Amino acid sequence: MTNPPSLTRRLIMGLGGATLLVWVFAPTIAALKLYEVVNVLSDNLLELHAKSLEPTLIDVLNGEPNSDYIAGVPGHAPSFENNWTMWYQVRNRDGKVLIYSPENPPFPSAPLPEGFSYTATDRWYTLKMDDGNTLHMAQPLSIRHKAIMDAAVSLFLPILVFLPFSVTLSWIVFRRSLAPIEVLRREIGLRDGGNLSLMGSSGLPAELAPIAASVDRLLERLRTTLEAEREFATNSAHELRTPIAGAFAQMQRLVAELPQGSAKMRARGVERSLLSLSCFVEKLLQLARAESGIGIADQAIDLVRTVQLEIEDFRKKPHYAGRLILDVDGCPALMRKVDVDAFAFPLRNLIENALTHGLPDAPITISVRSDGTIAIANAGPAVPPSDLENLTKRFWRGATPAAGSGLGLHIANMFIERMGARLEFASPARGREDGFEAIIRFPE
Repeated sequence: MTNPPSLTRRLIMGLGGATLLVWVFAPTIAALKLYEVVNVLSDNLLELHAKSLEPTLIDVLNGEPNSDYIAGVPGHAPSFENNWTMWYQVRNRDGKVLIYSPENPPFPSAPLPEGFSYTATDRWYTLKMDDGNTLHMAQPLSIRHKAIMDAAVSLFLPILVFLPFSVTLSWIVFRRSLAPIEVLRREIGLRDGGNLSLMGSSGLPAELAPIAASVDRLLERLRTTLEAEREFATNSAHELRTPIAGAFAQMQRLVAELPQGSAKMRARGVERSLLSLSCFVEKLLQLARAESGIGIADQAIDLVRTVQLEIEDFRKKPHYAGRLILDVDGCPALMRKVDVDAFAFPLRNLIENALTHGLPDAPITISVRSDGTIAIANAGPAVPPSDLENLTKRFWRGATPAAGSGLGLHIANMFIERMGARLEFASPARGREDGFEAIIRFPE
């Protein structure tokens, strides 16, 4: 499953793209405007220079080369700056070139209409002089293009240089500005059935503080409701356990005193029902403890030692003696920060499940490994894969004749999740051709 894009990423991509477009369009428009201005100014300069040169050229053509500016006809082309070189020529009515710039050969094919015109390489200005001759003033287009290109580079280059810095700076600002949203999201994500503590709104900006306050009110209401339900279930189960235990003891005594016959058979049926009811009440108490949220602890405990104590407790019962095998090869201790009851309850349920549904004459293996794996394996028919997915559902029971409430694996899974671990099932058991195996995996 692909994670949805974050709000920070969306903002950075959106605003970064918008900024990039603005930074590209603005200098592009400026460059186009600059192109227009340069052409207008260049045309004005070309025309101005032609008109200012006209009297001097007329003097030269009349045999009066008294101008220093155009001394030595054919004279020098006027150069205002390196990038604004122009040249000229004067033609008579017959098209003969009378004067031209010494740096360039005559260009008799120059346009004759007055005013401005283009050729493939030059911009022309043609002026009818007062003596009837024609003055052509030309400027190479490459000079204009170079001036415009230099100006455009001056506009775009700083943008290209500073754009990465701008994006980086925007990313930093967005990250810092959106950090409270990430904090609020993380705090809300930490709340579940096992953590209904209030978040508080201190340190959050004014836009997010009402959200945190609303979530806190909802959490407070939910916690009150859940606590009332748990207290009712706990009290009910606790109040039921004592009279049920008393009735069970009296029924065992009655079964022992009754002679063989139908009355004793009915008494044994009542005894089995009271035993099932006692187990069910015990599961309800465990369920209440699981829903109370216990799981993580501040101090680490040795899980191997807890496993050993639970196995010793089972071995005290005659019908379980000799059936449990503990395998802690290479793992003398396994330390994890979990509540001892939160670990003991699911472990006990998984062992009971293996004893109840496994072959009665086959041993149950409880193995502990240093990678945080605790496995309970029993022999017996393999469980269909479709049933494995439903084993942790509340009150779900597979096709088995064994007694049970359908709560044991559900409660075990709840406790294991509260501890931050994971419960897995394998059938056939690992390394076997049959059987069932429950595996608790703690993170390393």
